Amino acid sequence: MDLLDTLNPKQKEAVLKNDGPLLIFAGAGSGKTRVITHKIAYLVEHGRVSPSHIIALTFTNKAAAEMKERVRGLIGRSSQDVWISTFHSACVRILRGGIEKLGYLKDFVIYDAEDSLRLIKECMKNLGINDDLYPAKSFLNKISELKRNLILPEETPKDEFGFQNYLNKLYPLYQKLLYQSNALDFDDLLLMTIQLFEKNSEVLEFYQEKFRYILVDEYQDTNQCQYRLLDLLARKYRNICVVGDDDQSIYHWRGANLDNILNFEKDYPNAHIVTLEENYRSTKTILSAAAEVIRRNKGRKEKKLWTDNDDGDKIIYFRAEDGIGEADYIAGRVKELCNNGKYQFKDMAVFYRTNAQSRVIEDSFRKGRVPYRIVKGLRFYDRKEIKNILAYMKAVFNPHDSQSVKRIINIPLRGIGKTTCEKIADYAREKEISFFLAIEEAAKKDIVPPAAKTKLEKFARLMEHLIETGKDKGVSILVTEILNQTGLVEAMEKGDREESDTRLENIKEFISAVEEFERREEDRSLRAFLDYTALISGEDVVEDDSGAVSLMTLHSSKGLEFPAVFISGMENNLFPHSKAFESMEELEEERRLCYVGMTRAKERLFLTNCITRNIYGSFQHNYPSLFLQDIPERFIENISRTPSLRSSHTVQKEKETKEDTLEGKMVRHPKFGTGIIGESEGQGEDLKITVVFKKFGKKKLVAKYASLEVF
Repeated sequence: MDLLDTLNPKQKEAVLKNDGPLLIFAGAGSGKTRVITHKIAYLVEHGRVSPSHIIALTFTNKAAAEMKERVRGLIGRSSQDVWISTFHSACVRILRGGIEKLGYLKDFVIYDAEDSLRLIKECMKNLGINDDLYPAKSFLNKISELKRNLILPEETPKDEFGFQNYLNKLYPLYQKLLYQSNALDFDDLLLMTIQLFEKNSEVLEFYQEKFRYILVDEYQDTNQCQYRLLDLLARKYRNICVVGDDDQSIYHWRGANLDNILNFEKDYPNAHIVTLEENYRSTKTILSAAAEVIRRNKGRKEKKLWTDNDDGDKIIYFRAEDGIGEADYIAGRVKELCNNGKYQFKDMAVFYRTNAQSRVIEDSFRKGRVPYRIVKGLRFYDRKEIKNILAYMKAVFNPHDSQSVKRIINIPLRGIGKTTCEKIADYAREKEISFFLAIEEAAKKDIVPPAAKTKLEKFARLMEHLIETGKDKGVSILVTEILNQTGLVEAMEKGDREESDTRLENIKEFISAVEEFERREEDRSLRAFLDYTALISGEDVVEDDSGAVSLMTLHSSKGLEFPAVFISGMENNLFPHSKAFESMEELEEERRLCYVGMTRAKERLFLTNCITRNIYGSFQHNYPSLFLQDIPERFIENISRTPSLRSSHTVQKEKETKEDTLEGKMVRHPKFGTGIIGESEGQGEDLKITVVFKKFGKKKLVAKYASLEVF
């Protein structure tokens, strides 16, 4: 079959445009992965481009794996030479070949969020920063934000007081200790690759020549680092194809910059633009309703999605008395859909804005005996017993990795106490050497008492044996040796029977994962395995065939689809979130999130909320979500007792029906309570008001969306 036979006209146009910059606006469910994979295949088969000159980048290992599989099905073995991976995986591959030019060793390890947090806490302790006043997570998040925006330690804004003052001291120390451990955190993978390119023109030229054709999936989710990386790589040949949808940009909170896709035509003035508007996923009713919601956003490119699918059922709206009633309704409707034979449990999903909402839903599902799973819970490789084995493996691969050595020095218990570890850490800091080197010296010098010295000597010998094993033996042999020599298994067997059985099962599963890795991968080295485990992201949803309903946040739903979808908590101050009413940008992102949630549904969509909700330790009385007001009533079947989806007496209505001014009027806000209007500006949909609330002070709000009641 010809590569173009299965494509619609717009998809075909995108595939045939080979040279020069190309921007593909791909609406929800419009077949963007098909376009990317067929474009790669067409470049190889008809464009006479060597597969090794093509790189395709995406955000999750799951998406990359799917892309690889599809390309393999189209062009066979030659697909192996195409770089198809996540941004982070590609950067690791580049850094393994050239990081020495930045002063690191090739055997660097990758710190996950937990490793990084432990290091931040160590830095705080060294600097005397109180963790109660300034949580370590706040510093870690801020450093991550700075790195995503290409800001190095010496470039942070200077301030002599408070958080910023401590950050100015902590960021450089954190980076110094990472360097001493020959470790990179997740943000460093991109940042260091950019530094490698910018400081070494010959390295950049090599990769510019290698990657003559660059394809990027989900371009709307790229941050400043990813933008710079792509800009550097594309400067020579400018054959960059980006695919994305500005209407599905929902990750601003973690650095995604919507301007990257909206300004693509400014960055590449001769760019060719293709818009994919035919939706293959949803019914006409669901698609039309979602389109009505998203068209209210001003910061977007206009698209008119359409589908040849049936009209389908109306969207069901249900407003319960309270949160329990809402959850019971969802559980009951799920069972009904399953019992009538239309759907299986695994065909259905429940979305919510925040994780806190899942508790009451889970309670109702357990009570109703509805099987469910929480999507993106604790990753397998984040489980304690697995992280312990991985820490041993990291320390074998890179003994300079102080965080891993500190984790395992007394796991299982071998009598090396906190005081001993602190003395070793002090010595390591004084001599500016790694923790493991300090252990080896402490075993020979009078740094610790004689009894501790003996234990340290024994631990050092154990690690030397494992390091020797790791040099030329396979990964599975190393894992077996770690389990045999350390006593990890015996220590687990001594614990609570049920808990120990679960942990031992996880250990067996880990061994299976190692064996599977060795069967599947060409590079079976310890380095490759550690990279593989480190680069499995939270977005890599494991496929589930267990026959359970999927429960997840709306952010987690991105990239998925289900025959039947429930979106719960459709209330102002919950969804959209209360912070959204303080900024039009925040509100538009919430609306995009609603659009993403609605367009995950293929056939049935249920929107629910309640009058009174007990959440975050208090009762809330919220109005129906303003997003419900955006959906024309012809698409909705309201099965609740509430006659309308609309809120009652609002500030905007007051302005429309009376000639007098709003200033001085008393109002009530669902979250901020009572307040007085200070001033107003604009008219109609652009009306903005400033309200002084008794408890929360001055707030500037968009009247249309603020759900303010006038007294």
